[in-house]
Amino acid sequence: MATLTYKSHPNYGLFRCLRTLGLGLACVRSLTALLTAILIAGTAAAQPQPNVRTQEFDEKDGVPVILKHLPNWEAVRGSAVFIASKEELLRAAGERPVHSAIEFVGGTEAASAVYPEGRLLIVEYTTPQFASAADVEFLRILAQNPTEPPTVYRRVGNYAVFVFDTPDAESAAGLIDQVKYEKDIQWLGESPFLLQNLERYFVTTSRDIIYSIILWIFMGFALAVLLGGIAGYTYFKYREGVREKMVAFSDAGGLTRLNLDDLSEPIKLD
Repeated sequence: MATLTYKSHPNYGLFRCLRTLGLGLACVRSLTALLTAILIAGTAAAQPQPNVRTQEFDEKDGVPVILKHLPNWEAVRGSAVFIASKEELLRAAGERPVHSAIEFVGGTEAASAVYPEGRLLIVEYTTPQFASAADVEFLRILAQNPTEPPTVYRRVGNYAVFVFDTPDAESAAGLIDQVKYEKDIQWLGESPFLLQNLERYFVTTSRDIIYSIILWIFMGFALAVLLGGIAGYTYFKYREGVREKMVAFSDAGGLTRLNLDDLSEPIKLD
């Protein structure tokens, strides 16, 4: 009795082709996965990484974003310092009374640089609640511990901005004016301040409308007076010209009347 083996099978050639094709596809998949891994690793290696631990950094050069929020950042780059701990804060800005209220928790970061107006310190809080609580504490500490030279402080968005060792408080305030908080706060759900925002919008819009109406009324009145004066003066000059051409004055309105008083202009006979 004849035995049918694998190699003697009528479709043995087809089986070999399918097996070869399957091995080829597996090799292609493996090669694709390898190339993808190499590409991802190369991209990650090429992307600038921050030299410090920070919440946000510029993807182009790896510089923490808060450093670029310093006024005229490029000019003070040599003295600019990124701060992420209390020890770094003390090394950068020295011992200050307000430092007791600065805690680097929950993503709090800071940046400092030296300017002609004094040493600028920006402390960034991650939420308005943290910034508000810190603002109250900073104001209390500064009121209880006045320094000489004075320390100028202001809250800007979620930033707490200080200028230490300033020779001029006004110039320090001008330096703080250059600090801009460039982040938008968006509520995931309905804003709890929706009613207040609508009320503020209604009041502002109503005020602008009233101002516009009053302005247009005055402009219309002034325009009417101006046009009326021009029209009246033009008509007056026209009547003056007509009267100068008359030999005698008559109040008959152009009607023919008996010239008994010799006041009417003689009638010209054609």
